[in-house]
Amino acid sequence: MKSLPQRTCMGCNAKKDKKELIRIVKNKEGNISIDRAGKAQGRGAYICDNIECLNKVIKSKRLEKALDTKISEEVYENLRGVIIDK
Repeated sequence: MKSLPQRTCMGCNAKKDKKELIRIVKNKEGNISIDRAGKAQGRGAYICDNIECLNKVIKSKRLEKALDTKISEEVYENLRGVIIDK
């Protein structure tokens, strides 16, 4: 049986299967987007599908450090919408 890829949540530092996490991607142009499929080109970071992890990431600015760019409030609002609308 093939093992599933593991990734670490930026909020709680828990290792989980890649499919259980939300991927945030920074592409070559510097645009930040949410990648549910996990296939988009670019630098990726992962967070759990819960609001507590998102709040930790926003407070600590770990996502900005991981993607090496300033992240707008609009991206965080989109993430909130994705997490709440699941």
